[in-house]
Amino acid sequence: MKIKICCTANAEEALLARAAGATAIGLVGEMPSGPGVIGVEAAATIVRALPSDIDTFFLTSKVRADDIETELVRCGANTVQVVQHIDPREHERLQATLPHVRRVQVIHVENKHALELVDAYAERVDAFLLDSGRTAGAKPQFGGTGSVHDWSISRQFVESTDLPVYLAGGLSSKNIFDAIAAVRPAGVDVCSGVRTDGALDPEKLQLFIAEINRAAEAL
Repeated sequence: MKIKICCTANAEEALLARAAGATAIGLVGEMPSGPGVIGVEAAATIVRALPSDIDTFFLTSKVRADDIETELVRCGANTVQVVQHIDPREHERLQATLPHVRRVQVIHVENKHALELVDAYAERVDAFLLDSGRTAGAKPQFGGTGSVHDWSISRQFVESTDLPVYLAGGLSSKNIFDAIAAVRPAGVDVCSGVRTDGALDPEKLQLFIAEINRAAEAL
């Protein structure tokens, strides 16, 4: 089970996550709203401080490959997490210019329309991440909502693709066992569920990962 700790604020949090058993950290670039935004330069500082055995996901709200490429070159992350439902052809352009960077497309599970997006992206990305963002309105939020979405839709999504699928959205030690049992994702992603007053909480982090390990043994 892949474990991604998102909204990483600094190198100390990243190393704490790694020591606890995380396989990846998330670095939040410019967003219209939501928690954990640190920007490209701070993300680059964290990436440089980390060993190569942990994946670095840079979260971008950009929708054009050229703009995403500019961010990735500056920050040096090995994975990009695209938080908007962008034109799938932009992934092809990004693959051509940065073939060494893994591409993860976020799908916001607001309703069953999410299932229609599998085929649009499946041949163009390396993985999916299912989240509970709000894509409509004057101030959309593309992650970090702390809200759980309909896991039955997420389970259908997982069954509809051979690509790895991460599950996010309102996860914590209190529900992660049930979430894994219901969805059977390849990985999980958490932000607010392991934080206290915005800071990574070692106790919540340990409990979260312990529940993941319990699920891995039981299911």
